[in-house]
Amino acid sequence: MADWLKALDRLAHERAKAGLTRQLRPRPAGDTVIDLAGNDYLGLSDHPQVITAARQALETYGLGATGSRLVRGTTDLHTALEDALAGWTGCESALVFSSGYLANLAVVRALSAVCDLVVSDAYNHASLIDGCRISGLPVKVAPHNDPAAVAALLDAHPGRAAVVTESVFSVDGDLAPLAALHAVTSARGALLIVDDAHALGLLGESGAGGVAAAGLAGASDVIVTATLSKSLGGAGGVVAGPAALIRHLVDTGRSFIYDTAPPPAVVAGVLAAVEVARAADDRRAVLLRRGTHLAAGLRSAGRPARDPAAGVLSVPAPGPEAAVAWAADCRDRGVAVGCFRPPSTPDGSSRLRLTVNAGVPEEAFARALTVILECAP
Repeated sequence: MADWLKALDRLAHERAKAGLTRQLRPRPAGDTVIDLAGNDYLGLSDHPQVITAARQALETYGLGATGSRLVRGTTDLHTALEDALAGWTGCESALVFSSGYLANLAVVRALSAVCDLVVSDAYNHASLIDGCRISGLPVKVAPHNDPAAVAALLDAHPGRAAVVTESVFSVDGDLAPLAALHAVTSARGALLIVDDAHALGLLGESGAGGVAAAGLAGASDVIVTATLSKSLGGAGGVVAGPAALIRHLVDTGRSFIYDTAPPPAVVAGVLAAVEVARAADDRRAVLLRRGTHLAAGLRSAGRPARDPAAGVLSVPAPGPEAAVAWAADCRDRGVAVGCFRPPSTPDGSSRLRLTVNAGVPEEAFARALTVILECAP
């Protein structure tokens, strides 16, 4: 075996000893596992209106977009979805990408044209971290959810900065103090980039997201990103904000220009999901009630858990091996839960991540809590 393959084997062995090995587990059609691991918060991935729209687009446009957005990949469905997302989030304009990851890469890198510093929350998602890295700008990491620390970093910097955060954090599920952060950034001429992936569809009036819930929709110094794969049950990503930013991304965004467009059938399904989600106050109420009930049940069993801000609830585990075993035991009993270990979490911090799905039947959701507690280490 070549030396480089031996080196990879040694690294794999070290990860295994640390409990950090990851595995792909194919999910069959008709899977009956109770899903508290995925991000289909509103249960829209198989909603009849969504499926019908996707099927009709598949028959009309074919399977793929056949090219990048600037070549042949943009259809009338893509522009209709961008208009719908801009209107929903209260932004002037929006641009759809093939993933939320690529949207975050694009927007942080794009701001290198007008900013000379990025301030990033310590718990930001990997896509935001990677966006900071490829931006080429100096990056300062701010303590988690600490507007005062952000203010101090901005005060020490004479130029224009971009502050990057999530609204609902993807692992712990806590809510960023967006209004306080915006007060800090707006007073100092900085921009605020908010990844609304885990809040869009769940927070704010008509599910318009965490930025809207904080009263910041349409602010000229606030940029919203999100994935279309969570509450909307589809795939893709979006950047929403001032029209000048969207024009800049179309002209310069490498992860937009050089990537094949999202398939029209997926776009059509997401467009239908936006319509359903805007009117889904009943589903949002179910999600809120279930999240509160889940946290209360964990606390009553002696497990630390705070009421989730949206659909993510984090439960500490003793270590990575214990987290893996806990998740595996739940899976063996028909309940899927998320298992998060470094590097997805800070070193020395492993946990289960439970996601609330309003589409799971009531009895199944109650059973899932019982299984999680019975399998706990």
